Amino acid sequence: MDTGTSSDRDADSGIGSLAGVAVVVGIVAAIIAGATMWLLVTDPVTVANSVEDGQVTPLVRQLAQVIVDALAALLKYL
Repeated sequence: MDTGTSSDRDADSGIGSLAGVAVVVGIVAAIIAGATMWLLVTDPVTVANSVEDGQVTPLVRQLAQVIVDALAALLKYL
């Protein structure tokens, strides 16, 4: 008699995988949001020029630099 336990295990592992992906996406989004706010406060000219010109390359470059600097400071602290 099949009680459906293998189906339940498949559903549970699918939910667990989905939750793991959601956590990773949430962490990445929080890092990018924090870096964007920091960049807006520390270098508003770059943000304003990027918005005005419609060019995202300088903004992305500055965001990447902020994230790298933050990670370097964190690793130096550890």
